Amino acid sequence: MLLELKRLTIPPGHKVLLQDVSWQEFEKILEDLGEHRATKIAYDQGLLEIMTPLSEHEVRKVLVSNLVEALLEELEIEFWCLGSTTFKNELMKQGIEPDNCFYIKNERAIRGKNRLDLAFDPPPDLALEIELTSRPHPHIYAALGVPELWRFESGNLQINRLQESHYIEVEYSLIFPNFPLKEIIPYYLNQCNTQGRNKTMKAFRQWVRQEKIKNQSLNY
Repeated sequence: MLLELKRLTIPPGHKVLLQDVSWQEFEKILEDLGEHRATKIAYDQGLLEIMTPLSEHEVRKVLVSNLVEALLEELEIEFWCLGSTTFKNELMKQGIEPDNCFYIKNERAIRGKNRLDLAFDPPPDLALEIELTSRPHPHIYAALGVPELWRFESGNLQINRLQESHYIEVEYSLIFPNFPLKEIIPYYLNQCNTQGRNKTMKAFRQWVRQEKIKNQSLNY
């Protein structure tokens, strides 16, 4: 199977599905494909998906991630960004590589670790999926216990919160309560295209500072 995978060319925006892939085969494929690759994977009880993102997808992923990082920094919240790390759980036979992910509340629990095992370590607090192709797999994230899944599609941000064993769409993130991110993140993402990244990030940071002061005054 590995030889066939190495010969396989997956154009950007396309994917291949492999059925009846055992966990041992899945682990071997991950090892042989390596971490520095263009493709991304999802594994769901024997079904392995391998896809190659579009370049537009990668640009949006970086910009949305920059906005989240700026928000966390301005709020002085410690975080650890692990990018498209492969998260997997052998007992559940589930595995996924998000577009990006953040440890926030659980940052201290994984600080300094080079390898994570969801059988022992907590899942990321927030996962991002930029959907220019059909690849969200919310049931895998739910099975792995990721508290929040943000899905960005067609210019809209969808915030999903894990409730029991499935996600429900909500207006506000539990991580960033009182911040209208469903409107603000898409707005500043569009501003990057017209005003430039650096100018937009400065404006976004200023907005966060103003909202922070506003929220503090409301709590008094």
